[in-house]
Amino acid sequence: MSSIARSFSSLKNTSGGQKLTDLMPGFTLCFVVAMSAKFVSEHYGGPVILYALLIGIALNYLSAEGRCVAGIEFSAKSILRFGIALLGARITLEQLMSLGFTPIVIVLLAVPATILFGFFVGRWLKLGRSQSILSGSAVGICGASAALAVAAVLPHSKDAEKNLIFTVICVTALSTVAMIVYPLVVTAFNMGPAASGVFLGATIHDVAQVVGSGYLMSDEIGDIATFTKLLRVSMLVPVVLIIALFAARWGKTQSDTKSKGFPLPGFLVAFILIVSFNSGGLIVPQVSIFMVEMSRWCLIVAMVGLGMKSSFKELAAMGWRPMVLMLAETVFLAVLVLICLGF
Repeated sequence: MSSIARSFSSLKNTSGGQKLTDLMPGFTLCFVVAMSAKFVSEHYGGPVILYALLIGIALNYLSAEGRCVAGIEFSAKSILRFGIALLGARITLEQLMSLGFTPIVIVLLAVPATILFGFFVGRWLKLGRSQSILSGSAVGICGASAALAVAAVLPHSKDAEKNLIFTVICVTALSTVAMIVYPLVVTAFNMGPAASGVFLGATIHDVAQVVGSGYLMSDEIGDIATFTKLLRVSMLVPVVLIIALFAARWGKTQSDTKSKGFPLPGFLVAFILIVSFNSGGLIVPQVSIFMVEMSRWCLIVAMVGLGMKSSFKELAAMGWRPMVLMLAETVFLAVLVLICLGF
């Protein structure tokens, strides 16, 4: 009997069991806060991602010490990457091809141009190249989701998480402003439904704000804007892959980063596979809907975890330069799309 007790005791103290025990308090906390953010968003309006971040930042002290530390770290990293992989269930090649030629050309031009613009303006503002690329990717592709995906493959540094939090907050705020202002821009330029939808889908940062502004104007504009936005979201795969390849080289020259073989991360491979399966009809609609919803919840939980690992004091210490950079990228993207549309 005593031998059985000793065996059971050793089983409980294995690294895996101990790790699960360590993770649960922090993960449960992040999930409860995520549900609170969702409740506030549904009942009072506003982006759930921003609420998750702000509530998480208010609970920043919990990530410093105590039982929740390991679970918060797990939510901010592992849950984040799982959620990004599941984003692939939102995209099919058929959806992208249905957009036609013009929006494809605009997106293929605007996304890399915005990232390069952010890189060079960031250098002019004396910001780090990782931060410049992170903000350019968030503005150029799909807001917070792109920031999370790109941050996962950039070389790690002591300011990496702070840069990510700042980028997510800024891009979410700018996207909300764009959702209100850009329909007025469309009206001022007297755009037709097709041009209006392409402009909104190619310039507003987050998917939710694209849908909100598009369908606020009309169902036709909403449909075109949503599909254009999906095309931008699909750029996440090649952009993250290219950045991962370059980041692997940067890591060799940075003292706080270790180069690790082929840089293509597992979550990106999973994202590509899910897009491929979804495009081939191998994922039934019920499962696809479940995966999209699961992805949404994972990203909300991850935002809470990231928020808990930051603070308003740290964000304020970053100064005005990162904010100016993101505002400049937003204006650049809008002007570039207007020029491409002939306005």
